[in-house]
Amino acid sequence: MGTLTTDDSDKHIESYLSLGLTVSQSKKKDTEYPKVLLLLATYLDRAVQKNEELLDSNKIKHSSTIFHGQRAPDLSIKLYAERIFKYSECSPSCFVLALIYMERYLQQPYVYMTSLCVHRLLITSVVVAAKFTDDAFFNNAFYARVGGISTVEMNRFELDLLFNLDFRLKVDLETFRSYCLQLEKETMVFAIERPVQVHGANGATDLSRNSSIDESCKSELMRGRYNSQALQGCS
Repeated sequence: MGTLTTDDSDKHIESYLSLGLTVSQSKKKDTEYPKVLLLLATYLDRAVQKNEELLDSNKIKHSSTIFHGQRAPDLSIKLYAERIFKYSECSPSCFVLALIYMERYLQQPYVYMTSLCVHRLLITSVVVAAKFTDDAFFNNAFYARVGGISTVEMNRFELDLLFNLDFRLKVDLETFRSYCLQLEKETMVFAIERPVQVHGANGATDLSRNSSIDESCKSELMRGRYNSQALQGCS
């Protein structure tokens, strides 16, 4: 890989600034949601719409995964991403990594992103990204509350994603930059707002009415990386 020129570096810095990836933890609560959330939601919405059109026309075969629910949720991908960002306190770059992990997971034969799986796959990918790259993160019980799923589901989803990725979570800089540029292209596309609702093991969870997060969970921040305890899911 060649050496980056000053112009290249400036271009990437501008890209990071445009996506809001430079928002610090101390300033997050005083700023608007980073642009990367809207662009990621737009990208995922378009992918879901395209895949479901192909599925409806029987042009592609489709296999269900552990992330598939019986019905599509009622909360839009954009609002769901904003909820994750607000309560998980993860860095904005986690959402770029999450997209990379999602697309790697979807390389399995006959597995496509639809409204039945996109929310669960998103929360799981963000959690894995936060645990891999951020200095501090919450336990799975807290993330489950944020995502509107059970802790058991969160643990299962995390393990399934990790094993399907073969625990290869490292992303080289060029790949990260290419995904940033890919998301920037979504700036010219209007976000498709589709109502969705997240379903847990015991039925539907109306996330729009579940905005009260147990603040006591925040005292249980974990400061390690992936280890046996993390992989089993903390409770």
